[in-house]
Amino acid sequence: MPGRPDESADEPPPPLVIGLDAGGTRTRAVLAAAADGRVLGAGAAGPGNALTVPPALLTAHLAEALSRAVPEAARSRVVAVAGGFAGATGAAGDEPGHLTALAALGDALRRIGVPACPVSVGSDIEAAFASAPGTPADGLALVAGTGAVAARIAGRRCTATVDGDGWLLGDDGSGFWIGRRAVRAALRMADGRGAATVLADAVGRALGLPAEVLPDPAASGWSRAGRERYRMHLLPAVMAEPPARLARLAPLVAEADRAKDGVARAILDEAAERLTDTVRALGPRAGERVVATGGLLGPEGPLTAGLTARLGTLGLTPEWVADGCAGAVALARIAYGDRG
Repeated sequence: MPGRPDESADEPPPPLVIGLDAGGTRTRAVLAAAADGRVLGAGAAGPGNALTVPPALLTAHLAEALSRAVPEAARSRVVAVAGGFAGATGAAGDEPGHLTALAALGDALRRIGVPACPVSVGSDIEAAFASAPGTPADGLALVAGTGAVAARIAGRRCTATVDGDGWLLGDDGSGFWIGRRAVRAALRMADGRGAATVLADAVGRALGLPAEVLPDPAASGWSRAGRERYRMHLLPAVMAEPPARLARLAPLVAEADRAKDGVARAILDEAAERLTDTVRALGPRAGERVVATGGLLGPEGPLTAGLTARLGTLGLTPEWVADGCAGAVALARIAYGDRG
């Protein structure tokens, strides 16, 4: 259980730090003891991408996460704040995402009553990399969730990035990429260009198509008229949602793969290959530290085995971290120590 931010009245109240991991899906805030990083509180809210979330909404999400993580009585004891933001970097202070994140975070802290203290803003990639044991300063980071990006970290700052170009232009191997491939596989099965796959039924159900237009797995064939009805329902259902929402279909591909669906297996294999290409573009050195995070990776991630095998051919062994919260806390503690 996390400790309590209020201590005995006989002792001076210990200083506290805040770490934030603001990604494309949600914003997480953690309150911790400055002395040892012990977690004392946590809160979450909506998306925190500094480039795609409007500034007013970004401020609101930050304030909501912070207010849940930091009890009102503890706010006067915060001595440093560090945030890792999607769409921002700590390497360039005049970068638009950095400026937006810094302004929104400052506004959010004032809104909840945290006094003026050192505030640092970097990328969510930098925070994730710092979450690895020992708070490493140099190496490679890979994020594979809704989006996908890899970065070279030097001195705890990104010095080079590959991909992370968003759903329209990149994010190869990401949850969005996999979800889009699932829909394409369903459409190709329906129009006769692609192989049969359980993804046609799974995608249709996930998008709320009427049961009568879904392919019957027990049937020996799928009539041309039935295929046309399916397509005419599927396309509007996809177009009615923001494109990035296709990422929610990625788990269906993992389920289909477990059911031995060959189309699903091919999609996951290609996703792992795309992510390997992303890392390879950074010019990795054998034995170099690689920290990976995101919903597609980790102990239960559908791409973990394939990516680990491919990175092994480059002499790399990925380490998985759950998110950037621990790294953001560590960076806040470092900033406080540097000013102590």
